[in-house]
Amino acid sequence: MARVELRQLRYFVAVAEELNFGRAAERLLIAGPSLSQQIKALERDLGVRLFDRDRRSVSLTPAGADLLPHTRALLERADDLKRRAGRLSGSQSVRLGYVNWLPPDLTSRTAAVARVHVDAWVAPSHTQAARVADGSLDLAVCWLRNEDLARLGLRARLIGADRLYAVAKGTDTSDVRARDTDVLIDDDITSWASWNAYAEEVTQVTGAREVRISDGAVTGPAFFDHVRRCTRPVLNSPKGQTTPLPPDLVRREIVEPRIYWTWSLVRRADEDRPGVLAAVDALSDGVGDLGIHDPDAWLPADDPHAIQGRPPAAGTRSTG
Repeated sequence: MARVELRQLRYFVAVAEELNFGRAAERLLIAGPSLSQQIKALERDLGVRLFDRDRRSVSLTPAGADLLPHTRALLERADDLKRRAGRLSGSQSVRLGYVNWLPPDLTSRTAAVARVHVDAWVAPSHTQAARVADGSLDLAVCWLRNEDLARLGLRARLIGADRLYAVAKGTDTSDVRARDTDVLIDDDITSWASWNAYAEEVTQVTGAREVRISDGAVTGPAFFDHVRRCTRPVLNSPKGQTTPLPPDLVRREIVEPRIYWTWSLVRRADEDRPGVLAAVDALSDGVGDLGIHDPDAWLPADDPHAIQGRPPAAGTRSTG
């Protein structure tokens, strides 16, 4: 048997799926006559006819139908070999952006598969996602919705999650219901677009009270001043998760429901470089669900990691 090329096998699968040489050629970005010649060459090399074709239709022969699943499996193994080789090489540089959180073991998890360079420009989620879309970054750790992923042509894997808590005056550290908290929403949509979208849904779904501000104090020392002025506990943003609290303020866990913010590792949908894909797998594999799918957990409806069609968590309003 003559040497069969993987390229020809990919052509075979494309024609088998389209059952139309013209559509398959468009999908493969090659000329129609060239595709037809390659299929004929593959049939000659294999010694079997793969397709019955005339001017009006294309169909798989019994031999073609029998070989198709084996061909797909062979191509999957070839792709897996390519990915594994990329992981072993560790030679590709990957540019990673973030908002304020990164996995603590990022370096150790990616060292064997790629040289990951963390970008020094810390920016909001929507900015970092746009940079991945335009090629300024290869990956970013940020918060996005499904609509953002579709609009920008991105894919997301769960990489982390924060259970948000409330900050309050006094000494009471007991749990507080989500509907009994205040949520800060800033007028600066350039800096706080992602947080505002998230926060507005929190108030609409849980009954928490919206508090409009215009000083950028969703986090930082000025946030604590807002807590002191509010009469109810205030939802803490992801940027304030690890900030030490002043002695006159306390942390209170939010229940009914428990409020979660997810961190996605995003890449371009058409990304095919082995080093980038290997870095995604290294950082995302084995993460688990981090509690975000527990019955009393809440995520925005359009969060890419939410379970679609699941009943609302306890304490949320019905939107039906």
